[in-house]
Amino acid sequence: MVARPMVDTAINPDTGLPRRVVIREVGPRDGFQNEPELIPTDDKIALIEQLAATGVPRMELTSFVRADVVPQLADGPEVLARVELPAGLERSVIVPNPRGLDLALANSEHFDDVNVFLSASESHNRANVNRSVAESLAGLVPMLARIADAGLRPRASISTAFGCPYEGTVPVERVAEISEALLDAGAVDLNLADTTGMANPVTVKRLFVTLLERFGERAELTAHFHNTRGQGLANVVAALEVGVTSFDSSFGELGGCPVPPGATGNIATEDLVSLLHEMGVETGIDLDSMIAASAAVQRILGRRLTSHTLVSGPVDWH
Repeated sequence: MVARPMVDTAINPDTGLPRRVVIREVGPRDGFQNEPELIPTDDKIALIEQLAATGVPRMELTSFVRADVVPQLADGPEVLARVELPAGLERSVIVPNPRGLDLALANSEHFDDVNVFLSASESHNRANVNRSVAESLAGLVPMLARIADAGLRPRASISTAFGCPYEGTVPVERVAEISEALLDAGAVDLNLADTTGMANPVTVKRLFVTLLERFGERAELTAHFHNTRGQGLANVVAALEVGVTSFDSSFGELGGCPVPPGATGNIATEDLVSLLHEMGVETGIDLDSMIAASAAVQRILGRRLTSHTLVSGPVDWH
């Protein structure tokens, strides 16, 4: 397990925002998984290595799921074995169940973190994994213990943390209760996901203020926003303003969630980096290199992607 990239919690007195944040690039997993195309393995490896060269400190590389369910990631073990990544890059995978964890642990020399997940709402959790939230939590407890016992970092994601497409509002206290249960089970990171793009800056602040106050000393809290309704970057600013310093994003705005129909993907890494750098928040990522990586995947997919910075280029202050 690599050393965790340092998070500078210092505040810039000129802006009131954190001086630096850490970004996890989730395109190789969340992005590729939700695209209709099957990207060839050699192209995946080349794209991942190009992303790593941008300076991104964390990357989610693949998911250990059944090939008939997610054929886009059927080559996950091969990608992990062949890709060449710089020392110090924090490498993550995600697993849906104990069988997926078995497969992951058989390849554990190739990554540092394992992410498990469930939904905050009963309806979405049943639609996603055919279990109640309580059943999912009970199943994750031994999985988190096995991850830690293997010398890997146990992470947990809470989907629909800001709203559910079936139930609407998800109470903050509900998310807090699930968060506490996951931390008690051994998770050291919590990823709060706006799975269907229902968050807005007010709900973002409300949730993160509560969770940071209760659990900020126990775990790192990561914001995972989708841009379904064009509010992703506004939600980033809201999270920054209350002290969040860890974010997920996907190059080219790849991925997302198939519900609702027509939804766009995750917030684009190049849009996020552009925004942060313009506000004086450091990321350690080279923006031009990230835009080039998004242009590369756009060529491979053979269609225009929706990232704003990919289309317009970075701001030229000269």
